[in-house]
Amino acid sequence: MLERDFQRKLIQKLHKLFPDCLVLKNDPNYIQGIPDLIVLCRNKWAALECKKSGSSHKQSNQEIYVSKMNGMSFARFIFPENEEEVLHDLSRLFES
Repeated sequence: MLERDFQRKLIQKLHKLFPDCLVLKNDPNYIQGIPDLIVLCRNKWAALECKKSGSSHKQSNQEIYVSKMNGMSFARFIFPENEEEVLHDLSRLFES
């Protein structure tokens, strides 16, 4: 599966799981390394960097931004192998 296909399906899943949330897709050319998606839900937010698999290459600046944004709220690399775990953690964040 290509990363863009995983991302498209993930966005659909996020809309279904969190219907009152906004899912925003970031422009990869604006600030390189910023996570692909921002999910806004009530007074909370999360950033998700999509990868086609757990073994996909991560740019060093992606790791920096995911770590920094996780310190601010919630940010994760998400790929098919950890999708269920990340969505579970995201659910806990939005329900708290």
